[in-house]
Amino acid sequence: MGTLEFFTNANSPIKTQYTQLVTRFDSEHGILWTEMNPEGIPCCTKELLGDLYHHHKTIEKCGGKIQISDELHTVNYSVVSSINPGAFNLGGHLGLFSSLIKEKNRQALLDYSVICLDVMYSRMTHFGLPLITISLVQGDALGGGLEAALTSDVIIAERSAKMGFPEMLFNLIPGHGAFSLVARKIGADHAEKMILSAKLYSAEELHELGLVDVLVEDGRGEEAVYEYVEKQARRSNGYMALKKARQRFNPVTYQEMMDITDVWVEAALKLTEKDLKVMDRFVRSQQKLFGKKDPAQHAGETRPSLVLASA
Repeated sequence: MGTLEFFTNANSPIKTQYTQLVTRFDSEHGILWTEMNPEGIPCCTKELLGDLYHHHKTIEKCGGKIQISDELHTVNYSVVSSINPGAFNLGGHLGLFSSLIKEKNRQALLDYSVICLDVMYSRMTHFGLPLITISLVQGDALGGGLEAALTSDVIIAERSAKMGFPEMLFNLIPGHGAFSLVARKIGADHAEKMILSAKLYSAEELHELGLVDVLVEDGRGEEAVYEYVEKQARRSNGYMALKKARQRFNPVTYQEMMDITDVWVEAALKLTEKDLKVMDRFVRSQQKLFGKKDPAQHAGETRPSLVLASA
């Protein structure tokens, strides 16, 4: 659980309280650390998405201002990482997907997808602020987890991390920005190959392709973030200008991502019983790997609403 005190332009404090995130702020370097800590399987549960949604909205509303010892500090870097050993994030909540698809619940699938999109797009657009975003990948980033990492300006990955889009193994595509983000970074051909192959890539392979920006040895991830920040501080003005130029040249629009999300929802509803059995095997393997149950598959459970109140 993380608590920080943000301030609006009117100097009104907003204290944050999360159950699926740990947040901390390094005032010396202006680094806001956001560490994902979902309960159960380390994937994009609705609870984690809810915390991320409200965290992002708070940063936007407060203009990235945090108070430490009665002094206001500005967030210059937003770093997202994970507390879970061996996993940055395993992607979409497959147990929930399987249940909703079996129920033919299109609206609930769309609700989940829109929350994912809102969380990702907020980070892709830097919360409307002049800051740099970094993803620190210290473990596997699969499907939506890799999409989440790709929303940052910079991906720093430890060597043992594995990344990829396994969705094609159960006859689906990643639906929340994978093609758009990979294509803009390393080309459409590479994006299509990654998605169709469902291959699990090493961090080194993706570094050679240009998808991972900084490759470091295991255990050096956080140190590498500080090395990057210190190097960046010497050329921050030029970097920010280049980033703005790149975004203007080839922006990813909300509508583009929403259109692809609609494609994903329709494709998900067409999955066969055989496809869903493969998806369910993924869930069981994740449970075995992390020793945790998936509450979305517990018999008789009433699923909470996916609709979130605005921040």
